[in-house]
Amino acid sequence: MTSKTDRRNKIKLGVRSHVSGTAERPRLTVFRSNKQIYAQVIDDLAGKTLASASSLKLGEKAPKKEIAAKVGELVAKAAQEAGVTTVVFDRNGYLYHGRIKELADAARNGGLKF
Repeated sequence: MTSKTDRRNKIKLGVRSHVSGTAERPRLTVFRSNKQIYAQVIDDLAGKTLASASSLKLGEKAPKKEIAAKVGELVAKAAQEAGVTTVVFDRNGYLYHGRIKELADAARNGGLKF
């Protein structure tokens, strides 16, 4: 029997074999813990993080979905400041639902295309 994290890591490896970020179209990856959510825009060829945002910087009390949406807006703003407009979305093995979906929708509304 596999644990939830083993299952997620297996899905993550499968996705990462197909999804890779380039300088023209970097990878927007999401990590969620029980309390926080983090997003990074990564150029895998150069091995550099171009932009990032997390709920740690917000420091406010709100429902997790609302915080995820704010992080999505922040990462979109930071990516545009770094000159990035299109990305490849890497949900990191998580289901495209709940906080992950909220973050992705907010990043789209913030101006990122994926």
